[in-house]
Amino acid sequence: MSTIKEADALKHRCQVMNSMQKRDHKQLWNGLRNDKFDEFWAINRKLMEQTDEGPFRYIPFRIYQLDKPFIQKLVKPVNEDGKPATLENLIETVSSDIKKDFSKSISRLLIQGIELPWQTPLLWLSENFSHPDNFLHICVRS
Repeated sequence: MSTIKEADALKHRCQVMNSMQKRDHKQLWNGLRNDKFDEFWAINRKLMEQTDEGPFRYIPFRIYQLDKPFIQKLVKPVNEDGKPATLENLIETVSSDIKKDFSKSISRLLIQGIELPWQTPLLWLSENFSHPDNFLHICVRS
């Protein structure tokens, strides 16, 4: 539950979690705990949607590499020029070493076990490939 709250803080400034009633929190937890997807998703959908204020404030993600701590930084869904940020922009922002390994074809990026195009928009990835904790979990495979 703490990572769901953390993801909401990054996306919506905790507005969605704070506006939920106690029964909503309970339904979210029980749905997750008891493997009742419909119960869980009825509430989690609110956390995955954009609000009236526009797109997510930041994209919740973690990058995992073998024998290294995970990487998590603040990355916005749009670039400074207003264009949608991509997976490539994310990698350039968080680690030049990872980018170098990809240019040499040493590493691969996997999300949900799938290698995605570098030009995939981050907002789309966050909405469609996030885990139940609402984070994108990205694995670097050598």
